[in-house]
Amino acid sequence: MGEKLIQRMRERSMYFIALHLRFEPDMLAFSGCYYGGGEKERRELGAIRKRWKGLHPNPEKGRRQGRCPLTPEEVGLMLRALGYRKDVHIYVASGEIYGGARTLAPLKALFPNLHTKETISSKEELAPFSKYSSRMAALDFIVCDESDAFVANNNGNMAKILAGRRRYFGHKRTIRPNAKRLYPLFLNRGNMSWDAFSSKVHMVQKGFMGEPKELRPGRGEFHENPSTCICERTDGKAVARAKSQDDQVLNSVADQGKGIGEPAVPNHTDEEAGEPDDDEDVPADKEVVDAEMVDDVLAGDPELEQILSD
Repeated sequence: MGEKLIQRMRERSMYFIALHLRFEPDMLAFSGCYYGGGEKERRELGAIRKRWKGLHPNPEKGRRQGRCPLTPEEVGLMLRALGYRKDVHIYVASGEIYGGARTLAPLKALFPNLHTKETISSKEELAPFSKYSSRMAALDFIVCDESDAFVANNNGNMAKILAGRRRYFGHKRTIRPNAKRLYPLFLNRGNMSWDAFSSKVHMVQKGFMGEPKELRPGRGEFHENPSTCICERTDGKAVARAKSQDDQVLNSVADQGKGIGEPAVPNHTDEEAGEPDDDEDVPADKEVVDAEMVDDVLAGDPELEQILSD
């Protein structure tokens, strides 16, 4: 069935984007984020997040720090700013979108050719899958994996796994949002020209586009940043030998009376740079909540564990 979905997308356009859109009510409730929906949003999401209210003391701060999924409109603006044209076809992999068609309308205005597994297949074809969320997610995974460009609005587990697969099998275009640095651009978009906005989006997304060597070997989870060979591993003795050789070079330079000018600047990408307490270039999922706190919540809430596993 997954292959059929891919074929049907190719029939509509030889080139298509897959968008993994996490914007379900339970996901937004747990994130603790506020999206400007007024009292209605606070009431509806507040009713869901009562179990976890100790995790989100400051929703607005979460948005500023890049801890929140991008809205469908923000994803659309990011893609248009990166140069994707209005006529591109997008496969949307998602569950129930909070706000439904109203929330998706701005994205559809930017990219009219939106498709889902439900719109390109029949109820009969999806019947063996529709009662099982994991099977429906598996179909989305297959299509996302084979897309020409994969885009996520957050940095959750499915986005990480797909990023790792696409990195390992040839660095296919994989766009994940640098949410902390994008947020002020979205906020101030009305105060700048489109060209200026587009230029800034290109700048802040550098290091988040699926290019080779965006992440150093060993950074991130294994499935997110696999080694070039599965057999490769970090050899402690090799590292020690390399360090010893570096020390010998430095000592040799010093013995010859040659001063060392400026320190070497590590070849960090935007995704790796930043002070330890400045998370602006760390993927947003790294900061959702304190890890121990999440473990405590998950231990008593299997339903929540399933919510966060996608």
